[in-house]
Amino acid sequence: MLSQVKSCALCGIEGNIITVEADISTGLPAFDIVGLPDTTVKEAKERVRSAIKNTEFEFPSKKTVINLAPAHLKKEGTHYDLPIAVAILLSSGQIKGVNADDYAFLGELSLSGELRAVSGVLPSAIGAKEANIKNIIVPFDNAKEAALVEGINVYGAKSLKDVYYHLTGEAPIQKTTVDVISFFNQHKKYDVDFSEVKGQENVKRALLIAAAGGHNTLIIGSPGSGKTMLAERLPTILPDMTLEEAIEVTKIHSVANILSKDCPLVSHRPFRSPHHSASAIALVGGGHNSKPGEISLAHNGVLFLDEFPEFKKDAIEAMRQPIEDGKVVVSRINATNEYPCSCMLVAAMNPCKCGYYGEDPSRCKCSEKSVQSYLSRISGPILDRFDIQVTSPSVKYQDLYKKNDETSEVLRERVNNARKIQQLRYKGENITKNADLKGALLEKYCKLSYDCQKIMKEAFNKMNLSARAYTKILKVARTIADLAGKQDIDIDSLAEAISYRALDRNFFS
Repeated sequence: MLSQVKSCALCGIEGNIITVEADISTGLPAFDIVGLPDTTVKEAKERVRSAIKNTEFEFPSKKTVINLAPAHLKKEGTHYDLPIAVAILLSSGQIKGVNADDYAFLGELSLSGELRAVSGVLPSAIGAKEANIKNIIVPFDNAKEAALVEGINVYGAKSLKDVYYHLTGEAPIQKTTVDVISFFNQHKKYDVDFSEVKGQENVKRALLIAAAGGHNTLIIGSPGSGKTMLAERLPTILPDMTLEEAIEVTKIHSVANILSKDCPLVSHRPFRSPHHSASAIALVGGGHNSKPGEISLAHNGVLFLDEFPEFKKDAIEAMRQPIEDGKVVVSRINATNEYPCSCMLVAAMNPCKCGYYGEDPSRCKCSEKSVQSYLSRISGPILDRFDIQVTSPSVKYQDLYKKNDETSEVLRERVNNARKIQQLRYKGENITKNADLKGALLEKYCKLSYDCQKIMKEAFNKMNLSARAYTKILKVARTIADLAGKQDIDIDSLAEAISYRALDRNFFS
């Protein structure tokens, strides 16, 4: 007897409907799974067999074939356990009089028949809804995550027996609902605040500009000057995420299987800070079983790379294209997956190996050759990806006792005002912030007066800037003008923007 149930396969962060077909026929006892399954799916045979037997059902002693269609898509993950088990129970006649066409099934089975949480439930639920499937059954621990999707009935089951009783109508599972808006608004608060930062007015100014325009930033300073502390507080001055942005971030985190059971919606901007030993795959994504990397996990938030020169060279270079494009494309033989990675890149580094070059000659024992060798770990193309470069000097004693009235809320309001100006300016242009300006749009919205052109030309020649650095200066100048409420880029805005490229000359020349 032939039966069919629906499940989902993940392609990047998108869910595609998979039809799980079960055919039980006469012949020698056998259990085969076809349809391009990977190892985890093939192992489902033993989990499903034991789960069915230990749930007091009968596993058919006939030839059983499971087909996962379409066959050209590679099937990965343990979430096929439940749909395979349900398909077998339907095909063997142990579940009768049930129309499973309106259901999608996801879940990993234990040997006892209990359902365990799986990754990628949110994008799968979205995919099921888009395919006009009315109901989805998922593990109980994943139910709230799936319920974030409106327009589909979500049922959280604890075991295979719960699924059986629900489908037969003997003991229907209560539908899981989530007040998405209320939940979203409750979890927006941050545990840190910019008012906790002492001194470092120049860096705070630079980060304010970075937040207002979405600019990548490089901070160079001695150890203990507060680079990490400042970077950790950057998300607190970024505009609040919209619900659409939160859903997109949550999809990525769901695929990566890092969502909390109690907090299935990522409602504040991500802050990711990988260790400098991270590999290129860890940063940009991919691997044998393709997963999003740190740059994608920071989507709509901040990716902070501390001790920047200590990262492996291939890892740093691998980020060049994703930083520019705002997406990572992972190509493999069987599939091509795309992960969004539109985030702010903030990197911090010491000026030399010991960390005191250019600030305290008595403490720095590094030779000029040693300093240049250390700095040369950052290539010119990577350096050009940073719109803003700023130094972070050691905090003075008197600054530790100064009261800082610039809270994150105050700074965020200024950022919001600048972003509103940009959104209005770029309405219909398919961009929302200054950092996204390219080509014709850059020429259109970053025009310089005659006096500004003279200053720009002089800076370009004296500082030996690249064409990319030139465009970065224009973007930053545009943001500085927006913060000041100016319609055009003036001399003051341009001069300040140029000052944020001074590290090209002071350290990397």
